[in-house]
Amino acid sequence: MAKPVVAVVGRPNVGKSTFFNYLSGRRISIIEDSPGVTRDRIYADVEWRGRTFTLVDTGGIEPFTEDPIMRQMKVQAEVAVETADVVVFMVDAKDGMTAADEEVADLLRKSGKPMIIAVNKVDRPGPMPSEAYEFYDLALGDVLTISSVQGLGMGDLLDAIYEYLPPGVDDQEEEGLIKVAIIGKPNVGKSSLVNKILGEERVITGDKPGTTRDAIDAYFEDGGDRYMLIDTAGIRRKSKVSESIERYSVMRALTAVERADLCLIMIDACDGVTEQDTKIAGYAHEAGKSSIVLINKWDLVEKETGTAEEYRRDVLEKLSFMRYAPVLFISAQTGQRVRSIFSLIKKVYESASFRIPTGLLNDVLNEAIATAQPPSDRGRRLKLYYMTQIGVRPPTFVIFMNDIELMHYSYSRYIENALRRTFDFEGTPIRLINRERDERKR
Repeated sequence: MAKPVVAVVGRPNVGKSTFFNYLSGRRISIIEDSPGVTRDRIYADVEWRGRTFTLVDTGGIEPFTEDPIMRQMKVQAEVAVETADVVVFMVDAKDGMTAADEEVADLLRKSGKPMIIAVNKVDRPGPMPSEAYEFYDLALGDVLTISSVQGLGMGDLLDAIYEYLPPGVDDQEEEGLIKVAIIGKPNVGKSSLVNKILGEERVITGDKPGTTRDAIDAYFEDGGDRYMLIDTAGIRRKSKVSESIERYSVMRALTAVERADLCLIMIDACDGVTEQDTKIAGYAHEAGKSSIVLINKWDLVEKETGTAEEYRRDVLEKLSFMRYAPVLFISAQTGQRVRSIFSLIKKVYESASFRIPTGLLNDVLNEAIATAQPPSDRGRRLKLYYMTQIGVRPPTFVIFMNDIELMHYSYSRYIENALRRTFDFEGTPIRLINRERDERKR
């Protein structure tokens, strides 16, 4: 299910970034960004009362300026508001209501989005100060006082945000629907692929604009299976994301990954796997999404005997963290192997959804232990008691053991490979959770 988006906007120097950094840095119910992936720090996932939403920081809006940088920041904020499900309009209690605040309020009012006015820099607990009441004149919504520095009023503000979050999607509506995000650098052929799929097949059940997340969600049927194709904006290298709108296209693409069950990672066959491609693949991998690597524009590559296999080895070497992903060579322009994508999607989706009975799972674990003994340290040997599966998409397993410190990364990878050899799990990451169990209670 897609996470709702909450944008924090306001004029410069009212404390938006301090508020954002308070939640991010102090980790109040924060879910950390995936490790190992460089991301613009303009958003963070916040969990509150069992709901998770994406909090978006923006540059200050300065309505009365001709400065090109400030005008870009205004565009950035407008895009954030368009993207958001809820908007937090931050103002400064010490300055009171300014003409700039009123101009920003007019801009926000046109969006029609649920709005909360956060009066910042109220650094003492107690009743709302008299100067905060004038913000009710903006007639935008709830007025709450907070201190981003002291952390005062944060719970009340998060409660107000929670009340405005859109309801979760009915599971019955999405039952049997496979959500596929198409991700990659700009101009790699993502939209061409979607157009080729929808143009060749006439059993489209409908298409509608994405939920303000940059993409077009195309609903499509193939052989009785239902798919939602999420076409995303190209993700550029961070150094080239120079304009505010581009920064938000990155955020929207990452949101699309979170919405998806499976990702099609498109790579330009003429360019090969670039550093940016590895980062894009990393988004999907660390989000636990099943993935298929599509080498597009294969019709433009000069080929000899063994070219495809050599190219495949090079791809998997550069995407070494994602060796489980199948690689398919296609041409979105000519339609070459486009029909093969859906049979592969179905296979990978089934792998990610596969559940293993606990008894069979422990047979595999015991065989792996017998083949290669667990590591030891200073005379103390790792003991693995049993394993159980606790989730799918991605397949997630808990291993109970005597001492987590003895579980070396290499042995964890060995157990993962044993699972893959037995059950395939093509196209999906596997998550192993180590958990200690007191030997005396065993």
